[in-house]
Amino acid sequence: MTTTTLAHETGSAPTAPGAALKRRARRRGRTVALLFVLPALLLLGALVVYPVLFSVGRSFFDASGTRFVGGGNYAEMFRDPATLKAIRNTTVWVVVAPALLTGLGLILAVLVEKVRWATAFKLLMFMPMAVSFLAAGIVFRLAYDEDPHKGVLNAAVVSVHDAFQGTSPYPTARGREGRELLTHGRDGSYRTSARVSPGDTVALPMVGVLPGDLPKNASPAVGQNATPGELRGVVYLDFVPGGGGRQGKVDPRESGLPGMKVEAVRDGKTVAATTTAPDGSFRFGHLGSGAYTLKLPASNFAQPYDGVSWLGPALVTPAIIGAYLWIWTGFAMVLIGAGLSTLPRDVLEAARMDGANEWQIFRRITVPLLAPVLTVVFVTLVINVMKVFDLVYIIAPGPVQEDATVLATQMWLVSFGGGNNQGLGSALGVLLLLLVVPAMVFNVRRFRRSQR
Repeated sequence: MTTTTLAHETGSAPTAPGAALKRRARRRGRTVALLFVLPALLLLGALVVYPVLFSVGRSFFDASGTRFVGGGNYAEMFRDPATLKAIRNTTVWVVVAPALLTGLGLILAVLVEKVRWATAFKLLMFMPMAVSFLAAGIVFRLAYDEDPHKGVLNAAVVSVHDAFQGTSPYPTARGREGRELLTHGRDGSYRTSARVSPGDTVALPMVGVLPGDLPKNASPAVGQNATPGELRGVVYLDFVPGGGGRQGKVDPRESGLPGMKVEAVRDGKTVAATTTAPDGSFRFGHLGSGAYTLKLPASNFAQPYDGVSWLGPALVTPAIIGAYLWIWTGFAMVLIGAGLSTLPRDVLEAARMDGANEWQIFRRITVPLLAPVLTVVFVTLVINVMKVFDLVYIIAPGPVQEDATVLATQMWLVSFGGGNNQGLGSALGVLLLLLVVPAMVFNVRRFRRSQR
């Protein structure tokens, strides 16, 4: 019996033709798959691979791109004070922002589970992600404006400060120039040049206050004669709208300055104090005999509190990080919330039945079980933070741009923002790539392990 006859009788077919067909089908499948993937590969090569390779090569040439300098740009990069400051600021971003975002996202994700309208709250928190960094930068640039009439944060700070500290009633007022009656002290106060005694009447002329800035309760100044044993006076605006009147003399059309604090000083010590009435008048009725100096304290003329310089050199980086938190907190909360929804509820309920309180459950069960999710969120945010550019460039004003600069903005400034040194800028880009790649590799490996 031949082999062919045996194969026919046993119902089996030759294996060679079937194997060849399978190989051809596999090759055809690979070719079709390659054709589908080819556009993406071409796009990836044109937009990622080629720029990376070009930047690496460009980093070894000078600013003009004609002279090979080797590692000169990399050495210059670590000698440049602006670049060193950018590295320090980037370090601050990497240490602070991802940790705060992960912590806030974890806390909000846990709390949202106990809120009735959890979906609506998540939507509101995630909504800033729909705002571009450019638009968010403009919004926060206005919010951080130092002028309380423009910046909402300083408006709130000034309101709270004024509620507890009060405000100066006449920040622009000053004594009438050329008069011998008042002298300006180094501490910003005004004093009478001549000594006064009980029974005297003193007129204290002031200027520099616009009629529209007078308090609503201000009334025409009235000079009153003092009775024996008391000291009277008037603090008034020595100005008549439309002209007229005599300097240094109280005119019926001139307004008193209400709310002005007046002190009676003797031997360098304040022995009595009072506040002017709506017509600017004041009186000291229980002064002992002797000579006194009347003083208008500097608190009457102190400049109003203008709030915090959010975008000054000291606070510009924390202020920009605050804007970044506003945008990305919803992202962290939603991802961590998704991981939280997959936790085994029986473990949590068992812990509650064993007498564990909510803090113990959170610290010893929830956080350890969420560790893989928290790690992915943290590393993803680290990668994103290293590339931050828009917020820093938009929010930081020009004078403090160098104080807020990070590696991405420094790379742009050196290359295109006036430096015109694309060799050094390419070296900065390579440095940024080297810093980002380890975090990306870590994230990819974690994803692969989780899929297995």
